Amino acid sequence: MNFSNRSNTIRWIIILLSFLITVLILWNTYTFFQIFKDEERNKMELWATAQKTLQNASDNTDVDLPLQIITNNSTIPNILTDANDSIIGANNIDEKIISDPQKIRQLLNIYKKSKNKIEIEYDKGKFRYLYYANSPLLTKLKYYPIALLLIILLFAGLVYNYYKASKVSTENKLWAGMAKETAHQIGTPLSSLIGWLEIMKSDNIDPLMVEEIEKDIDRLQNITDRFSKIGSEPIVEEKDLVQETKAAYDYLVTRFSEQVEFTFRAPDYEIPIKINQTLHSWTIENLVKNAIDAMKGRGKIDISIIDDGRVAKIKVTDNGKGIPRNQFRKIFEPGYTTKKRGWGLGLSLTKRIVEKYHKGKIRVLHSEIGKGTTFQISFKR
Repeated sequence: MNFSNRSNTIRWIIILLSFLITVLILWNTYTFFQIFKDEERNKMELWATAQKTLQNASDNTDVDLPLQIITNNSTIPNILTDANDSIIGANNIDEKIISDPQKIRQLLNIYKKSKNKIEIEYDKGKFRYLYYANSPLLTKLKYYPIALLLIILLFAGLVYNYYKASKVSTENKLWAGMAKETAHQIGTPLSSLIGWLEIMKSDNIDPLMVEEIEKDIDRLQNITDRFSKIGSEPIVEEKDLVQETKAAYDYLVTRFSEQVEFTFRAPDYEIPIKINQTLHSWTIENLVKNAIDAMKGRGKIDISIIDDGRVAKIKVTDNGKGIPRNQFRKIFEPGYTTKKRGWGLGLSLTKRIVEKYHKGKIRVLHSEIGKGTTFQISFKR
């Protein structure tokens, strides 16, 4: 048995033991509740007997014990009625309720529903009825199991969140390790390509071809830089949002099919925002690629930048298949994808870049099935 399986076994043993302990506590609490309830019933029956003794007492009757029994009951609220349901007396009840005929009658009806009733035959064929409720102590004991269950549920929730956070943390470390290893592996052939590019330049190969290859190598270097930054805190600098977004747009326009119609709109002045240049271009690329996938490689993509003086917004709009409203947030979760191929990391990484590293916000601004989607990124000025 490996370490992971052993850890899972220990975890389940702890959970099972916790469950058994909880059941035992609840069972004991229920048992105590029944015992105390029976004791209170016995006390009230004794109290009823004392009332009967006082009712039938003569001058020679010793009433010290009955009086002591009645006096000692200072916790169990009760109401005494005659055969006609008229209230004779009430004990251990708030004076404000006793002095209000309507409230004391309402309280009597509540006591009747609890079925805590004792019949007192103080004379042959003559009866009085004693209705009582649980004492404050018994009432607290009654709700103790509920409080205990809530505490246990809270504890279970904390444990679940701990294990979930631990699992997510482990997965994040794994993804970061894979990304860094990918960047490392790309580095070797990339160095070789740069060498071959220099040879092509010296051999007077078509300059236009060399220029395009050089752009692609620069792009590979950017991708390597992106992957190497995963898992570490990137450096953000004040950059012109318009220029950086336009640079990412210009590169993407030349790399996709002519069946995709691109448009770009932005203010004619600089918008300084603290961003990481490499990660920002990755953000735009992810949103554009997501839009192209939604349009199945054919359609219109509009990238626009809006500045209202307080917030700078980037909107990426497509006329693809759209997103159901109930998935607006779900699409940013790691692993969520509607494609047959893909790991569902693009939008998740985009959200992490925008919100964690650039302190911005990203959301689905609008989407309509069959008509398209608009993503919006917002940065505070």
